[in-house]
Order: sequence, then structure tokens, then C-alpha cells
Amino acid sequence: MRSFVTGLAWSLSIVATTQALAQTAIPLASAPSADASLNSDQQTAIDRYVTAEMARQRIPGLELGIYRHGYPIYTKGYGIADLEWQVPVGTETRMQTGSLGKQFVAAAILRLAEQGKVDIDASITRYFPEAPQSWRPIKVANLLSHTSGIGIYDAPALTEPGGPIDFHRDYSEDQLVAATVKLPLDYPVGTDWRYNNTNYMMLGILIHRVTGKFYGDWLHDEFFAPLGMRSTRVISDTDVIDRRASGYEIKGGVLKNQAWVSATFNATADGTIYTTVEDMARWDRALDGDAILKPASRALMWTPFPLASGKPNSAGYGFGWFMGAVNGHRTIAHSGAWQGFTSYMIRYPDDGLTVTVFDNLDAGHARPSNIARVVAGLVSPPLMPGLKMPIADKPATASRLRAVLTRAVAGGDLSGDFDAAAGYKFDPLDAADLAASLPPGWREAPMTLVRRDGAGLGTDYQYRVGSVGNTRILETTIMPSGKLMALAVVADPDNR
Repeated sequence: MRSFVTGLAWSLSIVATTQALAQTAIPLASAPSADASLNSDQQTAIDRYVTAEMARQRIPGLELGIYRHGYPIYTKGYGIADLEWQVPVGTETRMQTGSLGKQFVAAAILRLAEQGKVDIDASITRYFPEAPQSWRPIKVANLLSHTSGIGIYDAPALTEPGGPIDFHRDYSEDQLVAATVKLPLDYPVGTDWRYNNTNYMMLGILIHRVTGKFYGDWLHDEFFAPLGMRSTRVISDTDVIDRRASGYEIKGGVLKNQAWVSATFNATADGTIYTTVEDMARWDRALDGDAILKPASRALMWTPFPLASGKPNSAGYGFGWFMGAVNGHRTIAHSGAWQGFTSYMIRYPDDGLTVTVFDNLDAGHARPSNIARVVAGLVSPPLMPGLKMPIADKPATASRLRAVLTRAVAGGDLSGDFDAAAGYKFDPLDAADLAASLPPGWREAPMTLVRRDGAGLGTDYQYRVGSVGNTRILETTIMPSGKLMALAVVADPDNR
């Protein structure tokens, strides 16, 4: 959905070609000093890389924003915003944030906490009195940090037509809460970290209950309008919205318009915002000062939240952001995906650099995080992610996976290869998707193991497939039983 995707799932990511149409860069504001700007060689390298990666990932259109201390040093649109009208992407093209927009909601809750209107250490039953007794230990901070244990309201089994939370039906906020409080807890509060859209859907309703304003209206009045973010707003399928991009999905190897959902699910607070790279420059600049939050609140937002054990959660998640590092340089980042759009924003706070990428292709196929991180390295070489180096492999494993891949491309049913818990269902369209995802000559090229991790329930593998300069990554998880739990072909971040 709007989520940062984790866990084990069957997905066939595919890559094909849509012509990338580069547009003229439009500066939003002057950087604080001339030495912060990019030289022509850097601009050329970025353009060459972005357009090549769009072709490999089959991304119709993309928006790129690069900021130094919140001031744009390079903003540019590439490709097509609307394929039916062949409208090019510009830096003012509105694209959906998906879960990248959770940072707005987290900041809103912290602003309300500063104002004494929300207590993040209070039980959420203070704000949701209809919740069961089992919810009493859950604090607002647990919603912000994805440590609540509340069930996943947008799980596929629940959101199918006729399900308890049908994406094709409208619900009031009270009806959404009523359906959610019936979900069993997945784990005791604070004992684990699991990314879950339910947490932020509930936070949006909490904002409404505390302020009397729909969360999107509150964000507009308190953040977007004062900061001059005139293009940023909640999604609407009925309003006439200028410069709105269309979202796309790939089905059976073919680009399709995004799936339709009811107005309810385009207005929940787990990631339903339109914005632009120009507006995100204004937001990024405000994050560096006190216009949004006080220093103590920003520090709290950007500190990994501790579990009940006292140890930081496994994802390095604070409130609406993931904390990490690249080559020893701190990062603060979040991704998003919803309705044929994907996004990624990464801040390098010690380097004063931020890169934002929006595109109009679904999360099964687009990898804006790869693009953003490599672009950051093209701006500042110490930030370039390291290459995935080959590691020792068992030939039998590679041979088996190549055989599975070959049968899948030929249209074979892989039910016998997958663990029952994987949820695999044979779909004839998978073969076309997979064939389009793989690079030319993949059958003749070697499969090179670049990652093996046995820390989970199964062993995760990543193999590089294809010829040098035009490769993909085959991802899979093999359980102790020998059955597969996941299989996907995704973009290789080392194509640079």
C-alpha cells in the first residue's frame, strides 16, 4: 500500500522501456553560496544516470530534487507525467508521496505535543475510548514508531471486495476505528517493530479528534500554507488539480493506469499526499530550523525509538523516519508507495545534503531509493553507496534458482517450489512480467551471488543476473525446508 515494504512476499518486479524525456531544470531559489551548486559535469552525470535507470526500471516519469541545507541546487523533471496525453514531468508536477508523507503526520503530532494538546506518552485509549482493554498499554509514541502491535488494517485478506475493510467502499473515520479495534494484536506492545499503516491511519484520526480539523486541513493550515507549499495537499479524485501526474502499474509486462480505490483510502494519514520537489525543498529547509518543531522535538523524531527491552528497534525507526548511515555518514530517510507512485527522500544531516525522488510507477517495479542514493554519491563522492561484491556460493543453489527462473519465464506454476506460508498463487501474467524484468542475454550470463543472510527465519539470497552495466538482482528467501518464501527480480543499484 503506502508502506515501506518489508517482510517476505511473492513479487515479480519487472523492467522494460519508456522513453525518458528530460526537461529543463528550473531553480526554485538560490543556494546560500556558489560552492554549493553543481558543475556541468555533475549535472550531465546525474542526467545520464537517471534517464538510463528510468529505462531499466521502466519508469514513465520522475521528479528529482537536490537540496543543500534546504536550498535547491538541482531540481529537474524527466519523462512523462501522463502517458495518454504525453505530458512531460516538470518540477511543479504533483506526484503522490505514499508513506514518505508520514513525516508530516509525525511532525503534526509532535507540534500538538508542544502545544499541550497531545501527550505522546499517554495511552491511546485516551483518544480512542472505544478501544479494547488490550490497547491500554499502547502509547501514542508506539503508533509513531510502529511498535504498537496493532493489527494491519490494510492487509490483502481484509481489503478484498466484500472484506471487512473493502478498498472500494467509503467509511467514516469512526467506522474505520470500529473495524480496526476488532483486529487482534500481533505482538505485545513495545516488544517488536513492524511497519504498519494502521498506526498512522489512527494518528490522522487522532489529529481530527484533538483539533476538530481533518488531518489534511490541519497540515495545510499549520504547515503547508505558512511554508509556501502551495502544491501540497491530500489526494482527491474529484477535485480539479492542476499539474497532477497519473500513476501507473505494470501488469503482464504492460503499463496500466493505477488501480481505483474509494475516497476514504485516498485520505487516510498513512500516506495520501500530493506534492512536488519544489515544495519539498521548502519543507526540507524548514526541518533545519524551528519553523516546524523545536530542537527537542526534532531530536526525538530522529532518534530510533527503544523497545520495551531498552534496545533501539531493529529498523532504526524514529517517528516517521528511518535512521541509518552510508559510509559512516548519517542518513534520515523514508520511502513511499501508493496507487502507481513511489517516492524516496534521504537527508544526510552532517553533510547538509538532501535528495528527493518522486516517480509514477508502482512499488513492485520502481526503486527510487536506488536512484536517490546514487545521485547523492554523484553530488558528493563520499556518499556513493558501495558496490555489491561477489561472494562464495554453492553451485547447486544457483543452478536450482536458475531452473526455477527458467520455468517461471516459460509460464510454469511454481506452487511446488513455494512454502505454504508464502501465499504464492499462480498467475499466467507472471511469466510476461518476469520476462520483461530480466535484462537481455540473462540466460547466457552468469548468476553471481552478492548477498547471503541467514539471520531471519530463512536464508536471504541476492544474485546479480545479466551482462555488466545492464544487470538485475534476483532476490529470494529459502526456508530450512528448502522451499522458497519469496522471489523477485529488482533493479540493481550498481548499474551506474
